Amino acid sequence: MPGRQELPSTVARSSEKAQRTWIKAHDSAVESYGEGERAHRTAFSALKHGFEKVGDHWEAKEEKGPSDPQAERGTPAAGETAGGVDANASKEHLYDIATRLEIEGRSRMTKDELVDAIQKANDRETARARS
Repeated sequence: MPGRQELPSTVARSSEKAQRTWIKAHDSAVESYGEGERAHRTAFSALKHGFEKVGDHWEAKEEKGPSDPQAERGTPAAGETAGGVDANASKEHLYDIATRLEIEGRSRMTKDELVDAIQKANDRETARARS
């Protein structure tokens, strides 16, 4: 099925460039691997290289690159990810995102705690946007 029809809601609420990135990667992966989870993982891996999830949508990253240790592996396989949070970003950047998402207690959080808090806030925003 073409990527445009498979577009996840968080990507649909994102920029045209984010949508094109996901669709192109998905469609290419379907040609290589067939329809299914692997094509979706591949599309999200491509998206995470240039975008990060903020709330209920994806925004362009300041610097392209892998967003977490799973993405650094290069092979889209099942495993722990940061859910679209750019875990490789600076603590300052993560703090700025946490501020935008109005995460309480952010000033006392470590970098890993900020990543987890942002991921949870993103999940809440996505659930809210779906309903």
